Amino acid sequence: MSSPKTIAAYGTWPSSITAEMIAGTTISLGGVIVDDGDIYWLEGRPSEGGRVVLVRHTEDGPVDMLPDGFSARSRAHEYGGGAAMVANGAIYFVNFEDQRIYTCTGSDDPVPLTADTGERHADMVLDSAHGRLVCVRESHIDDAVVNELVGVDLSTGASEVLVAGHDFVSNPRLSPDGSRLCWVSWELPDMPWDGATLWVSEIEIDGRLAEPRRIAGGDGVSVFQPEWAADGELYFVCDTDGWWNLHVWNGDRVSVLVEYEAEFGLPQWVFGMRTYSLTAAGEVLSSYSRNGSWNLARIADGQMQDIDVPYTDVGAPQAVGDRIVFIGSSALAAPAVVAWDPATGTGDVLKSSLETAPDVVELSEPEAITFETTDGAVAYAFYYPARNGAYTGPDDAAPPLLVRGHGGPTGASSPSFSLAIQYWTNRGFAVLDVNYRGSTGFGREYREALYGAWGVADVDDMEAGAQHLVSRNLADPERLAIRGGSAGGYTALAALAFRDTFSAGASLYGIGDLMTLARDTHKFESRYLDRLIGPLPEDEQLYRDRSPIEHVNALNCPVIFLQGDEDRVVPPNQAEAMVDALDRKGIPVAYVLFEGEGHGFRRAENVCRALESEFAFYGRVFDFEPADDLPALDIRNLETSGGS
Repeated sequence: MSSPKTIAAYGTWPSSITAEMIAGTTISLGGVIVDDGDIYWLEGRPSEGGRVVLVRHTEDGPVDMLPDGFSARSRAHEYGGGAAMVANGAIYFVNFEDQRIYTCTGSDDPVPLTADTGERHADMVLDSAHGRLVCVRESHIDDAVVNELVGVDLSTGASEVLVAGHDFVSNPRLSPDGSRLCWVSWELPDMPWDGATLWVSEIEIDGRLAEPRRIAGGDGVSVFQPEWAADGELYFVCDTDGWWNLHVWNGDRVSVLVEYEAEFGLPQWVFGMRTYSLTAAGEVLSSYSRNGSWNLARIADGQMQDIDVPYTDVGAPQAVGDRIVFIGSSALAAPAVVAWDPATGTGDVLKSSLETAPDVVELSEPEAITFETTDGAVAYAFYYPARNGAYTGPDDAAPPLLVRGHGGPTGASSPSFSLAIQYWTNRGFAVLDVNYRGSTGFGREYREALYGAWGVADVDDMEAGAQHLVSRNLADPERLAIRGGSAGGYTALAALAFRDTFSAGASLYGIGDLMTLARDTHKFESRYLDRLIGPLPEDEQLYRDRSPIEHVNALNCPVIFLQGDEDRVVPPNQAEAMVDALDRKGIPVAYVLFEGEGHGFRRAENVCRALESEFAFYGRVFDFEPADDLPALDIRNLETSGGS
């Protein structure tokens, strides 16, 4: 018989889920690669300063394929992705420090292939017939940024431009016989999920491309992940009918593979994203998102059949013989590289992102909820109740609520395992993870509902979600906090500046000044705000109206800012301007600047400090005593303001 739980104030519960556990024993997993039956993946390791390592699965366990001092991470588009590939046992990767392409076999030291020119590379494919890699090259020339497809000679490292004249290019892929190349392009002000075009070109004997043929996409239609089948047909995802569904081009015409109100694609924030794989038998193995959860399916002869797996998040599936390798996670299972056998309904975990998992009795399971918001719309979220195996809250009290907003804002929250959420619930916070309007996974109409309404509709949804939980007596109306990173940080700041529902907030590399963002941001997002807010200079006043920095006088609750000093997406001057403005007004404010960090925190010590600083901040402003031994935190104006 289990012992009765100790009653203690919410927020004060001791927890075994520590910041050190999250920062020191958790790795990120991605970039599953299959080469002739061999399985590789990429690991992002906070304990190694955020180094990204290519790892190979062997019978004796995972083996690192990159030596110390090398990190497979591209800076193309600033967000990177597509930084490694393996072909016939040869490894090609983009090294983060110099952005050069290197090659190795895993048993020898990497050798640079491209020159040390500062050019960035990503999304590589081997063109063995012409002795080259075909990849994306991003050149920074004075104030101009040029994105092209190039062929990199495997002998000399010299590059030849193959595709130019587009604002952006991605996904170069060779047909099985090597005679044709496909790729995707898009032009400003579009983001790739707004409109992206699929092209195919014959490859001449000398390696140059013939006149390209437009296959699909553009004009308000987005294309994602083109892949050649063994028979020469070209598969891809596009949203002609408002949902990212699978299509196929047989050389003459395009047809939809399966029509379904679900998303088989993703917003292409980084290179190398994938949701499906083609088998030698002509089947499609695909993950898809519906109502915020991911599923796995087999598609053959125009029919789709779900594959039952114990995961609510299924990423980057690839066929390996009779098995499917993917990154899977669920509410109670940390992300892992899984080799799944559909015939037996069993799988092997090749690598988990977490060395030691908490006891299941400590974990809070999410409840998928919908709630009414403004304009007669419905929004989506996952609600996590406060939970601890040994502690419970007083009967006459409700827990403080932490409302989380994802980045993007085209990102999405899923019910997959997150120690970063369990950290809060295990200490006595309830958490609401919101898929506000603009989120991916609910069709183009829902995604575009944020266009022209950023800083309004998303804020409405975060506010409505919090009020929904208060109405169910699941959250303390006096202790509602909102937090977010990047675009989610902007939503948090806008909610604090323009509404009075929340009594504290946290901005992680969030946006305070939309005009500064429009002026300072990088090429990839340089026109993103045209749709989210409006074009400049015509709508400059609207930018100012929706910028929290312009309305600090309306902000009357404490805020903590967590910021990297090398952030090129949202530069530190945005956070510092907000901090100074709040400080002048006498509002409690904390600012933690992380040296050597960019847009997001990768180093273990910084991940740990950011989390503990945020918790210490809430403890001070919500007037509870955390059980943790937390670092000192300077909160300006706290004592003189009388608390929160």
